[in-house]
Amino acid sequence: MTVHARPDRRLVRAAHRSERFVLVEVVAPAAPRTERQPVNLAFVLDRSGSMSGAKIDLGRKAVEDALARLHPEDRFAIVVYDEQIDLVVESAPASAEARRNAVERLRAIDARGSTDLAGGWLRGCEQVALHLAGHGVNRALLLTDGLANVGITDSGELERHAAQLRERGVTTSTFGVGDDFDERLLQAMADAGGGHFYYIADAAQIADHITSEVGEVLQVVARSAFVEVTAADGLDVEPLTPYRVERRGNRTHVTLGDLVSEQELAVVLRLRFPYGEMGREIGALLAVADADGALSSPPVTLSWTYADDAANDAQPRDRAVDRAVANVFAARARQVAVSLNRAGQYAAARAAIQAVAQRVTTYAGDDPELHGLVAQLDRDEDQWAAPAPEAMRKAAFAASSYLARGRSPAGHAQRRS
Repeated sequence: MTVHARPDRRLVRAAHRSERFVLVEVVAPAAPRTERQPVNLAFVLDRSGSMSGAKIDLGRKAVEDALARLHPEDRFAIVVYDEQIDLVVESAPASAEARRNAVERLRAIDARGSTDLAGGWLRGCEQVALHLAGHGVNRALLLTDGLANVGITDSGELERHAAQLRERGVTTSTFGVGDDFDERLLQAMADAGGGHFYYIADAAQIADHITSEVGEVLQVVARSAFVEVTAADGLDVEPLTPYRVERRGNRTHVTLGDLVSEQELAVVLRLRFPYGEMGREIGALLAVADADGALSSPPVTLSWTYADDAANDAQPRDRAVDRAVANVFAARARQVAVSLNRAGQYAAARAAIQAVAQRVTTYAGDDPELHGLVAQLDRDEDQWAAPAPEAMRKAAFAASSYLARGRSPAGHAQRRS
């Protein structure tokens, strides 16, 4: 594993509160060539009426393809739901016979009824929880094309359940198909649940996304990885990237989730500094670790020096950090603009994008990438200043979500090339 931490600037103001940014770049180790840890999965499929036709057919096929990648040491369960919850396959070792029987049962599933998303998902999580793999990944994969309209429908309650299940060792990844699901709910469940959210614009992509997620699960090298920053008194640390955060005194704990073989991940931190004496140093200690001790890297020491305004204004900037910060702010603004556009608040949507473009302009200097981002934001202003198709909103939300979380444009883990 490698860890690099790059501040945007090294000086902070003595007589004023300063704000600085740090780009933390993590590269996970390669998976060993020895046998991998077993995995424990539940496939949870929406079988409501809106899934009829190609969606349910392709969903079944995606699960079949995923089962073919499992070993006998792995476990799996299959749950389908509409307003009723059916346990198609109880959690069992993934023997060849068990997988064949599962495929036969899957092929008998038809679409019908309403959407008890919570009930189906919780039944899948229950199956995973019954047989937790000690050092392996335990995950429910939830596929839906609609809204939770039966059972638990409150997004906050579902998010809390996902977080509680994560604490018990059961993680959740979500897959939203088409234009009618709630992407904010599925993203929140995945974030709280320690998994990933995928937007599937076309049902033909279902198998690609589920196969990719299962492939990542099979190559996890570090479970529940995290960044921990121990800061000096008065120094406030906040991640801009949307990871779960816990603060304990001077320590800020940023949860990254599971890391796969040779995954590259970036975390952007914002630091707010107290006043200080000229020439004095202030700093923080940064470490990256995981639940099982698989990650090994010495802590990184970060330090800044208090200086006057003239020295601060003249200091050089690390452009790689500037670009990372600008892209995260742009991604956040685009998601805000999507929500405002959906609510019919077109002027506010434009203003959200415009504010970030103006901010980036103040420090873009002669950097072509930053100027390119400003130009793209200028185009985005017009896009969200008028009613937009729902497919465009979902695509923009997903693209921003992936970018902010260091995923590829398709939502997959970025890997060292």
